[in-house]
Amino acid sequence: MSGTADPRKAGEGTTSRARLDRGRGALGPALELVHTGRAPTRAVLTAELGVTRATAGAVAAELEALGLIRVDARPGAAAGSQGRPSHRLEVAEDGPVALAAQVHADGFRAALVGLGGRIVATAPGCETVDADPAKVLGSVVEAGAELLRTTGRRCVGAGLAVPSAVAEPDGLALNPLHLAWPVGAPVRRIFAECVRAAGITGPAFAGNDVNLAALAEHRHGAGRGARDLLCVATGHRGVGGALVLDGRLHTGSSGLALEVGHLTVNPEGRPCHCGSRGCLDVEADPLALLIEAGRDPGPEVSLLQQANDLLRTQYADPAVRTAAEALIDRLGLGLAGLVNILNPDRIILGGLHRTLLDADPERLRAVVADRSLWGQSGGVPILPCTLDHNSLVGAAELAWQPVLDDPLGALVEVA
Repeated sequence: MSGTADPRKAGEGTTSRARLDRGRGALGPALELVHTGRAPTRAVLTAELGVTRATAGAVAAELEALGLIRVDARPGAAAGSQGRPSHRLEVAEDGPVALAAQVHADGFRAALVGLGGRIVATAPGCETVDADPAKVLGSVVEAGAELLRTTGRRCVGAGLAVPSAVAEPDGLALNPLHLAWPVGAPVRRIFAECVRAAGITGPAFAGNDVNLAALAEHRHGAGRGARDLLCVATGHRGVGGALVLDGRLHTGSSGLALEVGHLTVNPEGRPCHCGSRGCLDVEADPLALLIEAGRDPGPEVSLLQQANDLLRTQYADPAVRTAAEALIDRLGLGLAGLVNILNPDRIILGGLHRTLLDADPERLRAVVADRSLWGQSGGVPILPCTLDHNSLVGAAELAWQPVLDDPLGALVEVA
């Protein structure tokens, strides 16, 4: 009968639409699984999403059409394996990127970061930081814009890492002590204005550098697979901490959680910028090591590089070893207190703390175990961070998050 719909075809259409709707809802979770390396094949993706193989295939195909991933339908079989190997899933090497920027006490750097936490390109770093945040952020954004022009990559957004607590919801840098910036500088607003002025598409974000390092390490590095991850790091100056709880960065009610640099670890120690004495911030950073070892900090390279070089090349010197042991004991005391309060299942250390761990891992672990309430019965793994430029990668994660949440919607917005 002409003009009468075939009920079988109508049912097939309904089924296809339902599968498409389920697939679109799974795009974000699927992209995050590939992004973090947890779904290397379509079979794993199917299992992780809890969908049919057909739906997983449709999701993978949609992400590939968006230029975000690549699907290898003819992967080579592993030696000794039987059956047809599952399609392999990888992030697209030539796909979109996020602009990542980092400012620290000894300079700033810009980079382009793709999915998977892969740094695609970096601009030469600057070694001076102006007291005017607008000048600094304008320069680092222009360096990133030049990278985008050179590479021709599509940009999904921009993220900024700064060595300061960043208060929410306004994005204010509350304690940029080592930058000579005014307290409460509106870094997110200034950064967003610079991004727009440079003609870069996509939203702009800002966060604390150690928080962002922890986020990057949790998704792509030494923290992958941890449920409750504690990260403590010292970069060019000071000490920072971050916590990932149940897979999400914990920043507190207004973005100010985990100011671990102001734990007292030496009550008779050096005066701290906060008004107290003997804080981790001034007792376990690169400057503290150089002073403890009787070395005069030089102006030619960063304090972090000087301290790392001292440990790696002169550790046999009794003065250097004694200084390192003093810092390890202070760091261990601080970590033990954090373990007692937070009960993490993994600790990762970055910057100079990673080098101290490499120098004498048993001493640090023994101090933490001895001072931790539960240390003797179940030691917490203490590992070095593994990503180069993890704060930059973490800054990019901020810009990638809207895409991970809604790939279709986010890419349409920045088109």
